[in-house]
Amino acid sequence: MSTRDLGGVVVAAALPYRADDSAPAGLAVDYDAYAEHCRWLVENGCRGVGPNGSLGEYSSLTDDERRRVARTAIDAVGSDGIVVVGIHGPGAHQAKQWAEAAAEDGAHGVLCLPPTLYRANRGEVLAHFEAVASVGLPVMVYNNPFDTKVDLTPDLLAEIAQIDNVVAVKEFSGDVRRVLEIRERAPGLAVISGADDVVLESLLMGATGWFAGFPNVFPAESARLFELATAGKLDEARALYEPLVAAFRWDSRTEFVQAIKLGMDMVGRYGGPCRPPRGPLSDAQREQVRADMGRALAALGVA
Repeated sequence: MSTRDLGGVVVAAALPYRADDSAPAGLAVDYDAYAEHCRWLVENGCRGVGPNGSLGEYSSLTDDERRRVARTAIDAVGSDGIVVVGIHGPGAHQAKQWAEAAAEDGAHGVLCLPPTLYRANRGEVLAHFEAVASVGLPVMVYNNPFDTKVDLTPDLLAEIAQIDNVVAVKEFSGDVRRVLEIRERAPGLAVISGADDVVLESLLMGATGWFAGFPNVFPAESARLFELATAGKLDEARALYEPLVAAFRWDSRTEFVQAIKLGMDMVGRYGGPCRPPRGPLSDAQREQVRADMGRALAALGVA
């Protein structure tokens, strides 16, 4: 089922829970609701979904839950889209194990951070991705220097791109200047926008995908934005993007999971609570998310 092309709008699907005193933190994964959400995203124009990312709260799941979440997404999407499974782990042996599971379950590709609990050096980063890529699935490496303290700079990505099966980078540094530099230094590596609040800028500079957060809330509108941007229809893309970007900025904040889930609640989807260590938004944060979402909804003619 694998494909070398992991571009387009792939949504880091938020994970719903239901109350269950026997589950961790009293919250059990609602697999039926998750399957319905994955199908809804693809039916509304997104190319695929990415289970077990940060937005999917992978680090709060048991191993059994994490495997079942990936399988649920793969089964739900079927042949209608692609599934890029998050395989992040503290070390290469854990990440490789998750990559092997993703391959067994029929994923189209994997998304992988550098070692998550250790500030790896250059050689260790290369060894990490070599181990993951050896499984054989297309690999999208994930540059998130804020959480991992490891920056996959354009010159390092040029080396990583030489590894067989590494096909793309999810770029989350927020520096849109990197899009062109990565394309120059690693021309065979697809650049995927990883931050919602710079997606238009990234696409205009040549990014070919969007690994996205707020399309959990606005899938059809996000797919339309991607279509306009990649077609070079700047005026139409800006008119759609500008009212949304205040909400999109939450994708780059610490409370992005809670904010996106609140946005889902506001449009009649089910976002719901998060598992620890994520707690609820403060009153001030909740008010600001509601205001930013209100502007977006008004522009879309929903409010």
